[in-house]
Amino acid sequence: MTSKRHLNDNEDDDDQPDTKVQKIEKSLTLSGSSTKRLIIILEQANLETIKTGKIYELLNCDRHKNFLLKYKRDPSQARPDITHQCLLMLLDSPLNRANLLQIYIHTHKNILIEINPQTRIPRTFDRFCGLMVQLLHKLSIRAQDNVKGGIKLLKVIKNPVQDHLPVGCKKIGTTFHCDKLIDVRNYVPENEPCVFIVGAMAKGSLNLDYNDEEVSISNYPLSAALTCSKICNAFEEKWGVI
Repeated sequence: MTSKRHLNDNEDDDDQPDTKVQKIEKSLTLSGSSTKRLIIILEQANLETIKTGKIYELLNCDRHKNFLLKYKRDPSQARPDITHQCLLMLLDSPLNRANLLQIYIHTHKNILIEINPQTRIPRTFDRFCGLMVQLLHKLSIRAQDNVKGGIKLLKVIKNPVQDHLPVGCKKIGTTFHCDKLIDVRNYVPENEPCVFIVGAMAKGSLNLDYNDEEVSISNYPLSAALTCSKICNAFEEKWGVI
């Protein structure tokens, strides 16, 4: 089992991130290969920083109501908690611990983020927000151990996400507003990578231009985190991950 790596405490807790521009890096070496795995893309994630006083914070509908009113912003577009819940579920899954899961986040501001499978996301929402502020300003977060040359657990990479996906892999968008109801287990390939796209927002449609098809995985509307859970469970069952 691959050991999880903790995030650099200094990077997680800094109040004011370093905003100098850094080079946006290429994806992990695993990305783009034909290695068997499930690839989850969290689309339209609400991860946006705003300046409050002398510090930057992650825009949050509960914490920044006055900001949203002032600029006539929809509170449903300030829900970073959805992404947090999805990441906790995905990174804790047996599929991820078996090295059979890859995660990307594509924000509503068109920022593409790659998550190293060894990442351990903070359990508390406040610490998660601090981490995301660091990432969005520094463009990467390194592991706590061997900070100078440690691996990058989170990093901003170049768009579009299609450039980081295996050639020819099936890309499936999920939505409740679709007549095509499927059993995810029937979509699990034997020995190939497969992409599922999950909306990480409170409401609305994805309107994707890179998916091969759009499906519904339940007769009932599901949260993004539960959607991720059902997909992972299906792959774990078919691939014998216990």
